[in-house]
Amino acid sequence: MQGENQLRPELQDSASAAKPQQNLNILNITNDGENRSAIKRHKDVELTVPIVYGTMAFYLGRKASESQSHKWTVYVRGATNEDLGVVINRVVFQLHPSFNNPTRVVESPPFELTECGWGEFEIGITLFFHTDVCDKQLDLFHHLKLYPESESGPQTTKKPVVVETYNEIVFPEPSEGFLARVFDHPAVIVPRPLAGVHMPTITPLYIMNEQGKGETKNHPLSQWYLNFSEADELLKLAAARQQVQAHIVKLRRQLSLMSGVPESANPSSGYECV
Repeated sequence: MQGENQLRPELQDSASAAKPQQNLNILNITNDGENRSAIKRHKDVELTVPIVYGTMAFYLGRKASESQSHKWTVYVRGATNEDLGVVINRVVFQLHPSFNNPTRVVESPPFELTECGWGEFEIGITLFFHTDVCDKQLDLFHHLKLYPESESGPQTTKKPVVVETYNEIVFPEPSEGFLARVFDHPAVIVPRPLAGVHMPTITPLYIMNEQGKGETKNHPLSQWYLNFSEADELLKLAAARQQVQAHIVKLRRQLSLMSGVPESANPSSGYECV
């Protein structure tokens, strides 16, 4: 933050700056746009995109001034540092009003923004997806932390303060084009096998846009990314959940056909595009 410090004690982030937030939060994206009925969709399929979003702040030490004590980066990355550009079209970061041009748009991966300041505040993070993915946006929020909570003594310039959150974005009933593009993409969990699904020949977007261009595996900050030790298990659970959900949907449809009662809408969990 560059202007007046708006931080209050009750707004302090309760998460530890030294430990990743591993609570599994499912963000269910349902595309209810006007063109939904005109697009061919796979009714019994769910695609899952694991993401990590957060901030990394470095103390400037002797270079610090009253208005600029830290250099920090806010970002959205793949849980395994893969390129998210295959799903996300652009990310909008909403900074504190004291910054010049506080609404920042990043239109290509890696989706990140670096600034300098001295105060902690909440950053709005809005994800916009490609047109064949979802026509609604996803709003997230993250509290920027500059100062470690558990350490005593003077700050160090050698170790940043890192706070990250792991989430999974679920896309039920993906379009045919979306499924074909991400079928073998490492950033997207696709349930296997896909019985009865015909895959058209489409050149994957990540190949068209230079494979690996937006991945963060070799990013300069990657050495400081938090290690989500449970990520592999979470991904396995997500894949299993997809299989169970697909089976439930199939059984529900069979029952509705047998009873002659129209199928009711599935209840959503987490975030839903409406």
